Amino acid sequence: MTDQPKKTLKLKPGASEAGANPLRRPVRSQAPARARPLSEVQAERAARQAAWEARAPSLREPGADGRGGQPDRPPRASRADRSDRPLRDDRPARPQRPDRPAGGRPSQDDRRSRPAAGAPAAARPQTARPAPRSDGLIRLNKRLADLGLCSRREADEWIERGWVLVNGEAAAMGLAVSETDRVEVLPAAHRRQDSRVTILLHKPVGYVSGQPEDGHESAAVLIQARHQWRSDPHIRQSPGWQPQHARGLAPAGRLDIDSTGLLVLTQDGRIARQLIGEDSDIEKEYLVRVQWAPEGPKGPGVVAQDVQSVVPPGVIERLRHGLSLDGQPLKPAQVDWQNPEQLRFVLKEGKKRQIRRMCEQVGLHVVGLKRIRMGRIVLGNLPVGQWRYLRADEGF
Repeated sequence: MTDQPKKTLKLKPGASEAGANPLRRPVRSQAPARARPLSEVQAERAARQAAWEARAPSLREPGADGRGGQPDRPPRASRADRSDRPLRDDRPARPQRPDRPAGGRPSQDDRRSRPAAGAPAAARPQTARPAPRSDGLIRLNKRLADLGLCSRREADEWIERGWVLVNGEAAAMGLAVSETDRVEVLPAAHRRQDSRVTILLHKPVGYVSGQPEDGHESAAVLIQARHQWRSDPHIRQSPGWQPQHARGLAPAGRLDIDSTGLLVLTQDGRIARQLIGEDSDIEKEYLVRVQWAPEGPKGPGVVAQDVQSVVPPGVIERLRHGLSLDGQPLKPAQVDWQNPEQLRFVLKEGKKRQIRRMCEQVGLHVVGLKRIRMGRIVLGNLPVGQWRYLRADEGF
Protein backbone atom coordinates (compact mmCIF):
# COMPACT_ATOMS: atom_id res chain seq x y z
CA MET A 1 0.00 0.00 0.00
CA THR A 2 1.59 3.20 -1.15
CA ASP A 3 1.35 6.52 0.64
CA GLN A 4 -0.90 9.06 -1.06
CA PRO A 5 0.78 12.39 -1.76
CA LYS A 6 -0.42 15.17 0.46
CA LYS A 7 -2.35 18.02 -1.20
CA THR A 8 -1.65 21.58 -0.22
CA LEU A 9 -3.72 24.68 -0.97
CA LYS A 10 -1.79 27.49 -2.53
CA LEU A 11 -3.01 31.04 -2.82
CA LYS A 12 -2.67 33.01 -6.02
CA PRO A 13 0.25 35.39 -6.11
CA GLY A 14 -0.60 38.76 -4.79
CA ALA A 15 -3.92 37.66 -3.32
CA SER A 16 -2.73 38.33 0.20
CA GLU A 17 -1.07 41.59 -0.59
CA ALA A 18 -2.76 44.56 1.02
CA GLY A 19 -4.05 47.23 -1.30
CA ALA A 20 -4.41 44.89 -4.35
CA ASN A 21 -7.94 46.14 -5.02
CA PRO A 22 -8.80 49.40 -3.28
CA LEU A 23 -12.53 49.01 -4.13
CA ARG A 24 -12.78 45.71 -2.29
CA ARG A 25 -13.41 45.97 1.40
CA PRO A 26 -11.09 43.90 3.54
CA VAL A 27 -12.55 40.88 5.32
CA ARG A 28 -13.09 41.57 8.98
CA SER A 29 -11.26 39.33 11.34
CA GLN A 30 -12.88 37.69 14.33
CA ALA A 31 -10.58 39.55 16.69
CA PRO A 32 -11.97 42.39 18.79
CA ALA A 33 -12.23 45.67 16.89
CA ARG A 34 -9.50 48.20 17.55
CA ALA A 35 -9.70 51.95 17.41
CA ARG A 36 -8.36 53.24 14.11
CA PRO A 37 -6.62 56.57 13.83
CA LEU A 38 -8.46 59.28 11.90
CA SER A 39 -5.65 59.64 9.36
CA GLU A 40 -5.94 55.97 8.39
CA VAL A 41 -9.70 56.23 7.87
CA GLN A 42 -9.33 59.37 5.73
CA ALA A 43 -6.64 57.76 3.61
CA GLU A 44 -8.84 54.71 2.96
CA ARG A 45 -11.77 56.89 1.89
CA ALA A 46 -9.56 58.94 -0.43
CA ALA A 47 -8.19 55.77 -2.08
CA ARG A 48 -11.70 54.43 -2.61
CA GLN A 49 -12.84 57.75 -4.13
CA ALA A 50 -9.85 57.88 -6.45
CA ALA A 51 -10.51 54.32 -7.65
CA TRP A 52 -14.14 55.22 -8.38
CA GLU A 53 -13.19 58.31 -10.37
CA ALA A 54 -10.69 56.26 -12.36
CA ARG A 55 -13.34 53.73 -13.41
CA ALA A 56 -16.23 56.18 -13.88
CA PRO A 57 -15.51 57.31 -17.50
CA SER A 58 -15.73 53.73 -18.82
CA LEU A 59 -18.96 53.09 -16.93
CA ARG A 60 -20.60 56.15 -18.51
CA GLU A 61 -20.41 54.58 -21.97
CA PRO A 62 -23.38 52.24 -22.65
CA GLY A 63 -22.31 48.65 -23.02
CA ALA A 64 -18.74 49.25 -21.91
CA ASP A 65 -18.97 46.53 -19.26
CA GLY A 66 -21.22 44.26 -21.30
CA ARG A 67 -24.25 45.04 -19.13
CA GLY A 68 -25.08 48.59 -20.12
CA GLY A 69 -23.74 51.81 -18.76
CA GLN A 70 -24.31 53.30 -15.34
CA PRO A 71 -24.45 57.00 -14.57
CA ASP A 72 -21.62 58.64 -12.75
CA ARG A 73 -22.86 58.99 -9.22
CA PRO A 74 -21.08 61.58 -7.11
CA PRO A 75 -20.30 60.74 -3.50
CA ARG A 76 -23.24 61.07 -1.16
CA ALA A 77 -23.42 64.46 0.50
CA SER A 78 -23.35 64.67 4.24
CA ARG A 79 -26.45 65.50 6.26
CA ALA A 80 -25.12 68.99 6.92
CA ASP A 81 -24.65 69.61 3.17
CA ARG A 82 -28.18 68.35 2.36
CA SER A 83 -29.72 70.67 4.94
CA ASP A 84 -28.45 73.69 3.01
CA ARG A 85 -30.17 72.71 -0.28
CA PRO A 86 -33.12 74.95 -1.36
CA LEU A 87 -36.55 73.40 -1.72
CA ARG A 88 -37.62 72.49 -5.28
CA ASP A 89 -40.31 74.87 -6.56
CA ASP A 90 -40.33 73.65 -10.17
CA ARG A 91 -42.29 70.47 -9.37
CA PRO A 92 -45.82 70.53 -10.95
CA ALA A 93 -48.71 70.89 -8.53
CA ARG A 94 -50.96 67.89 -7.89
CA PRO A 95 -54.54 68.13 -9.17
CA GLN A 96 -57.04 68.87 -6.42
CA ARG A 97 -59.27 65.91 -5.48
CA PRO A 98 -62.98 66.78 -5.57
CA ASP A 99 -63.62 65.18 -2.18
CA ARG A 100 -60.90 67.20 -0.41
CA PRO A 101 -60.96 70.85 0.63
CA ALA A 102 -58.57 73.29 -0.98
CA GLY A 103 -56.31 73.25 2.10
CA GLY A 104 -55.15 69.61 1.68
CA ARG A 105 -56.42 66.52 3.48
CA PRO A 106 -60.18 66.15 4.16
CA SER A 107 -61.47 67.39 7.45
CA GLN A 108 -62.57 65.05 10.24
CA ASP A 109 -66.23 65.70 9.45
CA ASP A 110 -65.64 64.79 5.79
CA ARG A 111 -63.92 61.55 6.78
CA ARG A 112 -66.82 60.62 9.05
CA SER A 113 -69.34 61.19 6.27
CA ARG A 114 -67.54 58.87 3.86
CA PRO A 115 -68.29 55.11 4.27
CA ALA A 116 -65.50 52.96 5.62
CA ALA A 117 -63.71 50.51 3.36
CA GLY A 118 -65.65 47.27 3.07
CA ALA A 119 -68.80 48.77 4.54
CA PRO A 120 -72.03 47.80 2.81
CA ALA A 121 -73.44 50.33 0.42
CA ALA A 122 -76.47 52.30 1.46
CA ALA A 123 -79.75 50.65 0.62
CA ARG A 124 -81.26 51.88 -2.59
CA PRO A 125 -84.70 53.40 -2.34
CA GLN A 126 -87.32 50.96 -3.53
CA THR A 127 -89.12 52.10 -6.62
CA ALA A 128 -92.79 51.45 -7.09
CA ARG A 129 -93.93 49.13 -9.83
CA PRO A 130 -94.90 50.89 -13.01
CA ALA A 131 -98.60 51.65 -13.32
CA PRO A 132 -100.62 49.96 -16.08
CA ARG A 133 -100.33 51.63 -19.43
CA SER A 134 -103.09 54.09 -20.20
CA ASP A 135 -102.87 53.55 -23.96
CA GLY A 136 -104.28 50.01 -23.74
CA LEU A 137 -100.99 48.32 -24.78
CA ILE A 138 -99.36 45.48 -22.87
CA ARG A 139 -95.94 43.89 -23.22
CA LEU A 140 -95.79 40.98 -25.59
CA ASN A 141 -94.47 38.51 -22.99
CA LYS A 142 -97.43 39.26 -20.73
CA ARG A 143 -99.81 38.86 -23.65
CA LEU A 144 -98.40 35.38 -24.38
CA ALA A 145 -98.66 34.45 -20.70
CA ASP A 146 -102.25 35.71 -20.48
CA LEU A 147 -103.11 33.52 -23.47
CA GLY A 148 -101.82 30.52 -21.51
CA LEU A 149 -99.12 29.74 -24.07
CA CYS A 150 -96.12 30.00 -21.75
CA SER A 151 -94.65 31.90 -18.83
CA ARG A 152 -93.19 35.38 -19.19
CA ARG A 153 -89.64 34.08 -18.92
CA GLU A 154 -90.32 31.49 -21.56
CA ALA A 155 -91.94 34.15 -23.76
CA ASP A 156 -88.78 36.27 -23.55
CA GLU A 157 -86.76 33.29 -24.76
CA TRP A 158 -89.12 32.74 -27.70
CA ILE A 159 -88.99 36.41 -28.67
CA GLU A 160 -85.20 36.45 -28.49
CA ARG A 161 -85.02 33.39 -30.77
CA GLY A 162 -87.41 34.96 -33.28
CA TRP A 163 -90.19 32.43 -32.72
CA VAL A 164 -92.94 35.05 -32.14
CA LEU A 165 -94.54 37.03 -34.97
CA VAL A 166 -96.68 40.14 -34.53
CA ASN A 167 -98.73 41.03 -37.60
CA GLY A 168 -96.54 38.73 -39.67
CA GLU A 169 -93.16 40.19 -38.59
CA ALA A 170 -90.63 38.94 -36.04
CA ALA A 171 -91.21 40.68 -32.71
CA ALA A 172 -88.53 42.65 -30.89
CA MET A 173 -87.77 42.29 -27.19
CA GLY A 174 -89.93 44.61 -25.07
CA LEU A 175 -92.54 45.18 -27.77
CA ALA A 176 -95.96 46.38 -26.57
CA VAL A 177 -99.06 45.14 -28.41
CA SER A 178 -102.79 45.75 -28.39
CA GLU A 179 -105.66 43.29 -28.47
CA THR A 180 -106.12 43.89 -32.20
CA ASP A 181 -102.55 42.83 -33.07
CA ARG A 182 -102.22 39.34 -34.51
CA VAL A 183 -99.75 37.26 -32.47
CA GLU A 184 -98.37 33.97 -33.85
CA VAL A 185 -95.95 31.43 -32.37
CA LEU A 186 -93.78 29.37 -34.69
CA PRO A 187 -93.83 25.54 -34.44
CA ALA A 188 -90.23 25.53 -33.18
CA ALA A 189 -91.41 27.06 -29.90
CA HIS A 190 -94.06 24.37 -29.42
CA ARG A 191 -91.56 21.60 -30.20
CA ARG A 192 -89.17 22.98 -27.60
CA GLN A 193 -91.99 23.20 -25.09
CA ASP A 194 -93.12 19.63 -25.74
CA SER A 195 -89.61 18.37 -24.97
CA ARG A 196 -89.71 19.80 -21.45
CA VAL A 197 -90.65 17.57 -18.53
CA THR A 198 -92.48 17.88 -15.22
CA ILE A 199 -91.47 15.70 -12.29
CA LEU A 200 -93.48 14.70 -9.21
CA LEU A 201 -91.32 14.12 -6.14
CA HIS A 202 -92.20 12.83 -2.67
CA LYS A 203 -89.98 15.30 -0.80
CA PRO A 204 -88.47 14.03 2.46
CA VAL A 205 -88.04 16.17 5.57
CA GLY A 206 -84.66 17.94 5.64
CA TYR A 207 -84.56 19.12 2.01
CA VAL A 208 -85.41 22.62 0.82
CA SER A 209 -87.60 23.14 -2.23
CA GLY A 210 -85.51 25.78 -3.99
CA GLN A 211 -81.81 26.65 -3.91
CA PRO A 212 -79.60 25.12 -1.17
CA GLU A 213 -79.54 27.24 1.99
CA ASP A 214 -78.17 27.03 5.54
CA GLY A 215 -76.28 23.84 4.71
CA HIS A 216 -79.39 21.97 3.53
CA GLU A 217 -79.54 20.37 0.09
CA SER A 218 -82.11 21.15 -2.55
CA ALA A 219 -84.72 18.51 -3.28
CA ALA A 220 -83.62 18.68 -6.93
CA VAL A 221 -80.53 16.58 -6.06
CA LEU A 222 -82.87 13.57 -5.74
CA ILE A 223 -83.82 13.76 -9.43
CA GLN A 224 -81.51 10.98 -10.57
CA ALA A 225 -82.12 7.75 -12.47
CA ARG A 226 -81.60 5.62 -9.34
CA HIS A 227 -84.37 7.48 -7.46
CA GLN A 228 -87.02 7.03 -10.14
CA TRP A 229 -90.07 5.05 -8.98
CA ARG A 230 -89.62 1.76 -10.80
CA SER A 231 -92.89 0.32 -9.46
CA ASP A 232 -94.95 3.02 -11.17
CA PRO A 233 -97.78 1.12 -12.91
CA HIS A 234 -97.72 3.65 -15.78
CA ILE A 235 -93.94 3.86 -16.21
CA ARG A 236 -94.19 2.67 -19.84
CA GLN A 237 -96.28 5.74 -20.65
CA SER A 238 -93.64 8.07 -19.24
CA PRO A 239 -90.64 9.46 -21.16
CA GLY A 240 -87.36 7.66 -20.86
CA TRP A 241 -84.79 9.10 -18.45
CA GLN A 242 -82.30 11.56 -19.93
CA PRO A 243 -79.72 13.61 -17.96
CA GLN A 244 -81.06 16.89 -19.37
CA HIS A 245 -84.36 16.21 -17.58
CA ALA A 246 -82.65 17.15 -14.30
CA ARG A 247 -81.54 20.58 -15.59
CA GLY A 248 -83.55 23.78 -15.28
CA LEU A 249 -86.13 22.34 -12.87
CA ALA A 250 -88.04 24.93 -10.83
CA PRO A 251 -90.36 24.19 -7.89
CA ALA A 252 -94.01 25.05 -8.61
CA GLY A 253 -95.31 25.44 -5.07
CA ARG A 254 -92.82 25.17 -2.23
CA LEU A 255 -92.67 22.92 0.82
CA ASP A 256 -90.60 24.10 3.81
CA ILE A 257 -87.75 22.03 5.16
CA ASP A 258 -89.85 20.47 7.97
CA SER A 259 -92.64 19.37 5.60
CA THR A 260 -92.98 16.37 3.32
CA GLY A 261 -95.23 15.28 0.47
CA LEU A 262 -95.90 16.16 -3.16
CA LEU A 263 -93.44 18.60 -4.74
CA VAL A 264 -93.75 19.57 -8.42
CA LEU A 265 -90.52 20.38 -10.27
CA THR A 266 -90.98 21.53 -13.85
CA GLN A 267 -89.19 22.85 -16.91
CA ASP A 268 -92.51 23.99 -18.42
CA GLY A 269 -93.47 27.60 -17.79
CA ARG A 270 -97.13 26.87 -18.49
CA ILE A 271 -97.38 24.47 -15.56
CA ALA A 272 -95.48 26.81 -13.25
CA ARG A 273 -97.88 29.64 -14.08
CA GLN A 274 -100.88 27.34 -13.67
CA LEU A 275 -99.81 26.32 -10.15
CA ILE A 276 -98.27 29.46 -8.69
CA GLY A 277 -99.36 32.29 -11.00
CA GLU A 278 -101.11 35.35 -9.65
CA ASP A 279 -104.45 34.13 -10.96
CA SER A 280 -103.92 30.47 -9.98
CA ASP A 281 -107.01 28.74 -8.59
CA ILE A 282 -105.50 25.25 -8.11
CA GLU A 283 -106.33 23.52 -4.84
CA LYS A 284 -103.56 22.17 -2.59
CA GLU A 285 -104.49 19.58 0.02
CA TYR A 286 -102.52 18.91 3.22
CA LEU A 287 -102.69 16.57 6.21
CA VAL A 288 -101.56 18.42 9.34
CA ARG A 289 -100.84 16.80 12.72
CA VAL A 290 -101.33 19.32 15.54
CA GLN A 291 -101.16 19.77 19.30
CA TRP A 292 -103.23 22.09 21.46
CA ALA A 293 -100.72 24.65 22.81
CA PRO A 294 -102.50 27.89 23.84
CA GLU A 295 -99.32 29.13 25.61
CA GLY A 296 -96.91 27.94 22.96
CA PRO A 297 -95.31 24.52 22.33
CA LYS A 298 -93.10 24.85 25.45
CA GLY A 299 -95.70 26.46 27.69
CA PRO A 300 -98.16 24.85 30.10
CA GLY A 301 -101.32 23.11 28.99
CA VAL A 302 -99.98 21.32 25.88
CA VAL A 303 -102.27 18.48 24.76
CA ALA A 304 -100.86 15.96 22.27
CA GLN A 305 -103.54 13.21 22.40
CA ASP A 306 -107.22 13.51 21.44
CA VAL A 307 -106.63 17.16 20.52
CA GLN A 308 -110.04 17.48 18.90
CA SER A 309 -111.81 17.09 22.27
CA VAL A 310 -110.07 20.13 23.84
CA VAL A 311 -110.02 22.56 20.91
CA PRO A 312 -112.87 25.14 21.11
CA PRO A 313 -115.30 24.98 18.17
CA GLY A 314 -114.55 28.56 17.13
CA VAL A 315 -110.92 27.68 16.37
CA ILE A 316 -111.79 25.70 13.25
CA GLU A 317 -114.13 28.46 12.05
CA ARG A 318 -111.31 31.02 12.31
CA LEU A 319 -108.99 28.71 10.35
CA ARG A 320 -111.58 28.47 7.60
CA HIS A 321 -111.96 32.21 7.25
CA GLY A 322 -111.08 35.36 9.15
CA LEU A 323 -107.27 35.22 9.57
CA SER A 324 -104.67 37.54 8.02
CA LEU A 325 -100.97 37.15 7.28
CA ASP A 326 -98.53 39.98 6.57
CA GLY A 327 -101.38 42.46 6.78
CA GLN A 328 -103.45 40.76 4.07
CA PRO A 329 -106.64 38.72 4.65
CA LEU A 330 -106.41 35.08 3.60
CA LYS A 331 -108.71 33.43 1.11
CA PRO A 332 -111.35 31.06 2.51
CA ALA A 333 -110.00 27.56 3.18
CA GLN A 334 -111.45 24.12 3.83
CA VAL A 335 -110.43 22.85 7.29
CA ASP A 336 -111.82 19.69 8.89
CA TRP A 337 -110.75 17.06 11.42
CA GLN A 338 -109.29 13.97 9.75
CA ASN A 339 -108.82 12.19 13.10
CA PRO A 340 -108.51 13.44 16.74
CA GLU A 341 -104.89 14.62 16.19
CA GLN A 342 -104.91 15.53 12.50
CA LEU A 343 -106.51 18.28 10.40
CA ARG A 344 -107.14 18.39 6.66
CA PHE A 345 -106.46 21.72 4.92
CA VAL A 346 -107.42 22.64 1.34
CA LEU A 347 -105.97 25.98 0.22
CA LYS A 348 -105.98 27.97 -3.00
CA GLU A 349 -102.95 30.07 -2.10
CA GLY A 350 -99.50 29.37 -0.77
CA LYS A 351 -97.89 32.01 1.43
CA LYS A 352 -94.64 31.22 3.23
CA ARG A 353 -95.28 28.72 6.07
CA GLN A 354 -98.95 29.62 5.79
CA ILE A 355 -100.52 26.65 7.60
CA ARG A 356 -98.03 26.76 10.49
CA ARG A 357 -98.59 30.49 10.99
CA MET A 358 -102.37 30.09 10.77
CA CYS A 359 -102.34 27.44 13.47
CA GLU A 360 -100.12 29.55 15.75
CA GLN A 361 -102.70 32.34 15.68
CA VAL A 362 -105.43 30.05 17.12
CA GLY A 363 -103.34 28.16 19.72
CA LEU A 364 -102.39 25.08 17.69
CA HIS A 365 -98.85 23.80 17.16
CA VAL A 366 -97.99 21.88 13.99
CA VAL A 367 -95.85 18.79 14.54
CA GLY A 368 -96.20 17.26 11.06
CA LEU A 369 -97.31 18.49 7.62
CA LYS A 370 -97.73 16.51 4.41
CA ARG A 371 -99.04 17.67 1.02
CA ILE A 372 -101.05 14.93 -0.67
CA ARG A 373 -102.65 16.65 -3.65
CA MET A 374 -102.21 19.52 -6.12
CA GLY A 375 -105.21 19.98 -8.37
CA ARG A 376 -106.05 16.58 -9.90
CA ILE A 377 -102.58 15.12 -9.19
CA VAL A 378 -102.38 13.06 -5.98
CA LEU A 379 -99.31 11.77 -4.17
CA GLY A 380 -100.69 8.22 -4.07
CA ASN A 381 -98.24 5.42 -3.35
CA LEU A 382 -95.13 7.33 -4.46
CA PRO A 383 -92.44 6.41 -1.85
CA VAL A 384 -90.56 9.03 0.13
CA GLY A 385 -87.47 10.26 -1.73
CA GLN A 386 -88.57 8.87 -5.11
CA TRP A 387 -90.07 10.59 -8.16
CA ARG A 388 -92.00 9.97 -11.34
CA TYR A 389 -92.79 11.87 -14.55
CA LEU A 390 -96.03 13.73 -15.12
CA ARG A 391 -97.57 11.82 -18.02
CA ALA A 392 -98.99 13.39 -21.15
CA ASP A 393 -102.48 12.19 -20.20
CA GLU A 394 -102.32 13.91 -16.77
CA GLY A 395 -103.05 17.49 -15.88
CA PHE A 396 -103.59 19.70 -12.87
